[in-house]
Amino acid sequence: MNRREGSLDPQADSSISPLPHLEAKIQQTHSLARLLTKYAEQLLQEYVQHQGDPFGLPGFSPPRLPVADLSAPGPGHEGLPVPERLRLDAAALAALPPLLDVVRRRQAELNPRAPRLLQRLEDATRQARALGAAVEAVLAALGAETPEPRTEPATAAIAAATATAGVFAAKVLGLRVCGLYREWVSRTEADLGQLAPEGPA
Repeated sequence: MNRREGSLDPQADSSISPLPHLEAKIQQTHSLARLLTKYAEQLLQEYVQHQGDPFGLPGFSPPRLPVADLSAPGPGHEGLPVPERLRLDAAALAALPPLLDVVRRRQAELNPRAPRLLQRLEDATRQARALGAAVEAVLAALGAETPEPRTEPATAAIAAATATAGVFAAKVLGLRVCGLYREWVSRTEADLGQLAPEGPA
């Protein structure tokens, strides 16, 4: 038949069926989320390691400081339709990069001799942005609405507050942001798992 295997022509794909392309996109994004879940856990551990006491001590329970425009996945998240869950995931992932960058800049002042931590924070900023874009691409392929573009005022307010906060408060806020990053990446992995071919129907 002289047909080229693995053609990347999108018209050729769509003339047959969009499903293989969609499944591949979902699998690729799910694999990325799974990898970033592991990296997010490593980031959180590395962050705690460099904050000193009482961070990391058994029984230490830091205050759960509010983060503007971003909260942990709600208790009703799992009961929502998968596209709505992914919309919430994408919105959270879009909010995280500037917050992680604020944390990185403050940690550069507090822990200038922790290059691995600073690199992990920089990587997380880029990775959250990449995963968010990939989730939005999945939503678009599903024909679902994507989140509205976010504005920056809340992030600017957090940056200002972090810059003027005491050392302990800045460390706690950084811990909260790293924790939210882990929670949302993990939640995104689970939600994409509902769509992946090996996931639940």
